[in-house]
Amino acid sequence: MCVNCIRNEVDITEGIPKQVHIHFCRNCERYLQPPGVWVVAELESRELLTLCLKKLKGLNKVRLVDAGFIWTEPHSRRIKVKLTIQKEVFVNTILQQAFEVEYVVSTQQCDDCTRLAAQNTWKAAVQVRQKVEHKRTFLYLEQLILKHNAHKDTTNIRETKDGIDFYYGQRAHAIKMLEFLNAVVPIKYKTSEQLISTDIHTSVSNYKFTYSVEIMPICKDDLVCLPRKVASGLGNISPLLLCTRVSNSINLIDPNTLNTADINTTIYWRTPFLSLASSKSMTEYYVLDVEPLGPVKGRNVLADVHVARMSDFGHNDTEFIARSHLGAVLNPGDTVLGYDLSRSNFNNVEFDKLDRSGLPDVILVRKSYPQRRKKNKQRNWKLQQMGKEVSEMAPRKQDQQRIENDMEMFMRDIEEDPEFRSTINIFKNDKKVPQSVDHGAMTDGSDIEEEDFPEISLEEMMDEMKINQGSSDRPDLQHHVDEDVEMM
Repeated sequence: MCVNCIRNEVDITEGIPKQVHIHFCRNCERYLQPPGVWVVAELESRELLTLCLKKLKGLNKVRLVDAGFIWTEPHSRRIKVKLTIQKEVFVNTILQQAFEVEYVVSTQQCDDCTRLAAQNTWKAAVQVRQKVEHKRTFLYLEQLILKHNAHKDTTNIRETKDGIDFYYGQRAHAIKMLEFLNAVVPIKYKTSEQLISTDIHTSVSNYKFTYSVEIMPICKDDLVCLPRKVASGLGNISPLLLCTRVSNSINLIDPNTLNTADINTTIYWRTPFLSLASSKSMTEYYVLDVEPLGPVKGRNVLADVHVARMSDFGHNDTEFIARSHLGAVLNPGDTVLGYDLSRSNFNNVEFDKLDRSGLPDVILVRKSYPQRRKKNKQRNWKLQQMGKEVSEMAPRKQDQQRIENDMEMFMRDIEEDPEFRSTINIFKNDKKVPQSVDHGAMTDGSDIEEEDFPEISLEEMMDEMKINQGSSDRPDLQHHVDEDVEMM
């Protein structure tokens, strides 16, 4: 027979369906790849063509020569693919034929979107709390989570008054978050479970797991008084110490001797203690003179610093001599923040056991830059924030002011500590936002600006990647997208 007769008699496309249904999730814009995998594929992409070919039955019996898309309207819910196949029909006779297959796009909600649309369908929750009066630790923790993408498996993130709640669809994802938290901050946690349902025939039970995480209530720049048992275990170090850094343990320093101590979670929770004072209790001092004493440990230089309260100018001539670890950064004329022990009254049992005659009047903590802070400067960098579930009730005015103050203090910590900001991602801010004015700064009208004001170089900033997420029919899914927020 001739070729035309063979083509009329034999149909090599027999057994290959000409119309196939594929499933598409409108919320996350993914296609179902049987048996239960949802994949992202753009229209007329290689991934979508592969998915379409896998849906065709009978292709394993022929040889596929070519495959390509035929243009259709994007809103038509139809995808047409032109296929060219070959098959041996008789001995040494190979027939080639081209035909079209139409794919009907049916909408179906994927498991992840179904879980998000329903209420209370989470399997595990991680509740992170810290009993302090500010949220600077959570701001730092949020940046660490964003940098390491540790929140990718969450189904919801909810901010509470004292912390953050993370919700997961699988218990393994919650345990993974616990391991991450244990590696970056000092924590302890408790586990609880709630029975949801039980199948008496198969003895299969459904549980919800809750992990209650408590972060150590000691933050950077806090003044602490160690219990005698803990101080003796650290080489009889002085009980009155400053916290210089918080990671998976807390780093403390004695400003009188430059001795340092590292307290891990095991030591702390065996004998817990609270901070005597936090950064909100610090007083501003003016540096009159700096006398280095010689000892140097890393970037810390021991010195006797002559200081006077900024509030005392024009009222009295009271001066203090404070032994400090800031001898390398302080110069006469600078401004420094510290704790005024001569006017403080601490409600602490361990502090009451100390000999008051041997305590310093002032403990200096860090250098301050009031002249630069009081001006309406603009930052050329910004941070990212996680998309969290927002409460329907707006925060009170005093709560909003407290949140802004905590953010400003956190931004200053980033500027003033290069080692601290090396652990997070900083992005360039093309659209600069005016910085809030520090009303607690000096108001003497001086235009002198500090020459050693810390600036973040362009080498430390990252270019921001902007992705067009498109419009969504589900506003409640917007918390999956990391929002780029310009901080003030």
